[in-house]
Order: sequence, then structure tokens, then C-alpha cells
Amino acid sequence: MSESSGFSRSSRRPPSDDRRPAGRGGDQRRERSTPSRAAEPEIPDDVTWHDLDRAARAELRSLPKEMAERVGGHLAIAGILIDTDPEAARAHASVARRLASRVAVVREASALTAYACGDFESALTELRAYRRLSGDQSHLPLMADCERGLGRPERALELAASPEAKALTPEVARELRIVVAGARSDRGQHDAALQHLEADPGLRAGVGDLSVLRLRYAYADALVHAGRADEAAQWFSMVAAADSGEVTDASERVAKAAKA
Repeated sequence: MSESSGFSRSSRRPPSDDRRPAGRGGDQRRERSTPSRAAEPEIPDDVTWHDLDRAARAELRSLPKEMAERVGGHLAIAGILIDTDPEAARAHASVARRLASRVAVVREASALTAYACGDFESALTELRAYRRLSGDQSHLPLMADCERGLGRPERALELAASPEAKALTPEVARELRIVVAGARSDRGQHDAALQHLEADPGLRAGVGDLSVLRLRYAYADALVHAGRADEAAQWFSMVAAADSGEVTDASERVAKAAKA
């Protein structure tokens, strides 16, 4: 994706709470949706493959020039639409996949748009293909979250215990910690979920980055599942105060708690 809205290697992360593609809204799993192949969606005139980041363009240069530009245009607009219209984003990513399925960034886009649409099975398949093609392990938390979305928290825990998980960067490892805590909660192990989150020193540190914000949101959510609503409200308030970009729905959770 582009540097402002594209499929960069680290721009997409699993939700800070329970399987919310955009970090907001409810906790329900979406019904699987399959993009239509009836017609190729149009790429706006002001969007081109030049909107992709340099690494993505470099991958696409393995294709003939016209094909690279066509595929890149679909990837670029998919990156722009993924948070506001994931179904449309997925339709564009589907075209790119049909044209260039052996390009890693294309499979990554296919995975992320499927995930945004709540189609965890397809997302997991595409993430596995992306990992085979690229060797990149940075989407391991997303793969684990897909397993949760498919009702298989035990497989999420297995991924978290894999050798690949030990080599993740600190930020990605924190995302995996959040997913593991969610898997523990899925299994009714609420105390274990809290303990797993509490083991991260960022939880009670000073001002942190986005991953710390997401960690604290996950902790508040875990407190809710553990039946500790008053403490959860305090943590949601803390997150809401720091979440100027509204990447979570912490402010909504605070308002809901106040009405309860």
C-alpha cells in the first residue's frame, strides 16, 4: 500500500480487542463474504501504483510493466478503502490476486482485506501463502487471531508457542500477547489472560506507543470478562484519554459503563 494508506509490511495489525477489524464496533463475528468476480472494479483516476510504498512497487516489477501498474492500482485503492469499505477493498484485492497470485504483497493484500471482511478462513489461507512467498513472520499475530475467529483458540496458542514467535520484534510480540490473552479468555481462563497481559512492562509504564494503547484496551476488556467491571471502567477511561485518533472504541465503552 501507499506510505499514507498502503499495504506496507507493518501498517496492518490485529485488533486491540476481540476480532474487530477496524478496532471499533461490536464483538460479533461477521458472516463470510465472497467478493464478486462479475466485473473488475474501476480504479479512480487519481490513484495509481505510484501510491504504493517502495517495497511493494519493487515486488510488482517482477511483472510486465502494464500488468504491474494495473495490479498496483488495485492494491493502492484497496489500501485506501480497507478501513471504510472493506468489501470494496476486497474486490480490488481479489482482482490483483487473480492477476498476480505469486507476488507476496498481493497475497498480503488479499489476506488483510479478507480479515477486514470477517472471512477468517480465507484470511488465514492467504496469510499462510504470504508467509511462504515472503518468509515474513510479522503477521503471526493476525494468523493467531484468525484461529480465534474460527473458534480454535487452542491453535492460536500453538502459534504463539512456535519457534517463529520467539523471533518477533517487540511491537509485533506485544500484538501476539494481546491475541494470546484473548484466546485464554475464549477458553474461560480469565485470570490467565490478565496475568499474561500484566507480564508486559508497557501495561503500567508511562506514555507509550500505539501497541501500548492497544495492550491497555485489551487489559480493560479482559477485566470485563473476569467480572471486574469497576477496574475495567478505569482502564477504559485511561485509554480513551490517550486515544486521540480513536483507534479503539474506549470512549464508547466508558459511556456505556456510565449508563449501566
